Amino acid sequence: MSNLPPGQGAIDAETGQEEPAPPPDRDHAEAGQSSFFVVFDMSPDGFLGGGTGPCCNEERRESTAGTALARGGRPARPGYHPSMGRFTDSWRSHLLVTLSGNSEGRPKWVGQIATGDDAGFFGSGSAAWAVHGGMATMVAGIRALLMQTLHPGAMAGVHDWSRYHDDPLGRLSGTIQWLITVTFADTVVAERESGRVAHFHDRVRGTYLDARGEKRPYAAGDPELLSWVHVVFTDAFLQSHLLWGDAIPGGADQYVNEWATAGELIGVQNAPHSAAELAAQLEGFRSAGTLKSDARVAEAVRFIRYPPLSRGMLPFYRIMFAGAVASIPREYRDMLGLKRSRLPVVWGTRLILGVVRALLGPSSTSEDAARARLARIARTQQLGHPGGA
Repeated sequence: MSNLPPGQGAIDAETGQEEPAPPPDRDHAEAGQSSFFVVFDMSPDGFLGGGTGPCCNEERRESTAGTALARGGRPARPGYHPSMGRFTDSWRSHLLVTLSGNSEGRPKWVGQIATGDDAGFFGSGSAAWAVHGGMATMVAGIRALLMQTLHPGAMAGVHDWSRYHDDPLGRLSGTIQWLITVTFADTVVAERESGRVAHFHDRVRGTYLDARGEKRPYAAGDPELLSWVHVVFTDAFLQSHLLWGDAIPGGADQYVNEWATAGELIGVQNAPHSAAELAAQLEGFRSAGTLKSDARVAEAVRFIRYPPLSRGMLPFYRIMFAGAVASIPREYRDMLGLKRSRLPVVWGTRLILGVVRALLGPSSTSEDAARARLARIARTQQLGHPGGA
């Protein structure tokens, strides 16, 4: 049974019944302000390497198969047809530009990941690198967005301080920049980026009605809200990777333990350090009656369901959306007014992630930059010289 208010019917994740038509295809604005919370808007680095920007223009969409090779495409196979090359090149280019701001999939800030003199908080072979560098992050971002709407304090902050109605994808860049920098950069750069996020949080304040209808003040730095965002993010990325990703070095406990460090960098208190602690903290929010579903939640869910992507990309996104919904436990799906599709959307999502991996390659530009830093550090150590950017 849906917990949405009267007049807000449940949303079927596959059929979309009782939902308005998706918004018209349009280009979204250039990356702007940071998101309200560190993870409220999330897009995967394993997908692209982060950032947002204007959608492809017609010149990019009409690029030929030959230019795909210049952007890292693969040589033409025997029997290769130019029209198919133009289609895949156009889709790949649109994919990269939509979420990274350019057809190379490398935002300008990725360059700082190659600088510095240490391995970072996690390093190569870590659980954080495995999870955040994987394709399942595409679906994890959708799941995290949906789940975070259920805390009325988080939703109030988004409603009061964000501009997601005007530029929902443009708001991703600051969020992605923090996630990827903390994951792959050296410790100095990661701490500096976390300070940038904390500084933005200083001015985010307001009031909201809690699940009991009582008026409460909020601030982005409130321990409860920081904890909620961290827990939901960690849970979404962990569960999505367990469902669609490869093995995690050290297992689920290792990932939760590592990512607790990232939470602490932005002020999270008592971050979970094991999968059991993570599950207990998530359930604690629900059993305490903290979460609620209302018209704001329904509006946000519709927006997440119909982002301003091109019509050529929407069918793929809708499969991943349905996959994300299927991965959410039923008690939270009910609060969101979402139903699990009867179609094999988990399998379909795995297929889509495989296609994206084939188009974009196995590693992100951020991971490549981090590996270049590590290689430079190793060379300077062998020569007996101090490291340097």
